[in-house]
Amino acid sequence: MTFHVLTIFPEFFRGPFEHGVIQRAAEAGLIGIEIHDLRKWTYDRHRTVDDRPFGGGEGMLLKAGPIFEAVESIWPSRDAAKKVVLLSAQGRKFDQAMARELSAFDELLLICGRYEGVDERVAEHLADCEVSIGDYVLSGGELAAAVVIDAVARLKEGVLGNGQSAVFESFEGGLLDHPQYTRPADFRGWKAPDVLLGGNHEQIRRWRVEAAREKTSRQRPDLIQGSGYAERDHDEGPRQEQTGESS
Repeated sequence: MTFHVLTIFPEFFRGPFEHGVIQRAAEAGLIGIEIHDLRKWTYDRHRTVDDRPFGGGEGMLLKAGPIFEAVESIWPSRDAAKKVVLLSAQGRKFDQAMARELSAFDELLLICGRYEGVDERVAEHLADCEVSIGDYVLSGGELAAAVVIDAVARLKEGVLGNGQSAVFESFEGGLLDHPQYTRPADFRGWKAPDVLLGGNHEQIRRWRVEAAREKTSRQRPDLIQGSGYAERDHDEGPRQEQTGESS
């Protein structure tokens, strides 16, 4: 899978993609990440990418022209395996379900907004969808692009060391991940649950299901409401047996 990022700050991405899972996946050829400087598609001596909004208002907008030219240059033709994503505060909220949807594409092109936003014609006539990573305002879409790429890339085959890791993480199956503990079993008087130390795999599995349900009810009751978890005995819950970064 290849990720394209269109931004006015290409140097921003020197850090986020040079560590951990994403770095290893790129080095192994499992994913590709190409950063494109939007200013490459400007033709005045100031390399202008923004302008004042019609009708007045605070701030500046990214112009439609450079963005259209950039996308059409990067992808002279588009097919169903390619998707243009505009990162925008007005977009559909990004979650694990959307990450899985996006992981089905061969290529994603992420447009990073800046200033007060982007000319609406980009959203209407160029982007396939608008995506927001949360109900808050960022200075630009670069942080959001890094989040989307990390979440989507780890769902691709071979990116995580254990193929089951992405299946049994938080938000997969509707629950948060179960609590986890490591050595020492007794730390400052706080003890790991005895059931995890006993070696009975069926008891451990059942404890994990119940613990995941309880933690979800406490931390994210919105995930429980309407899911049916509170009304039925759910035999399977999130499990996590992986190496490397956790969820």
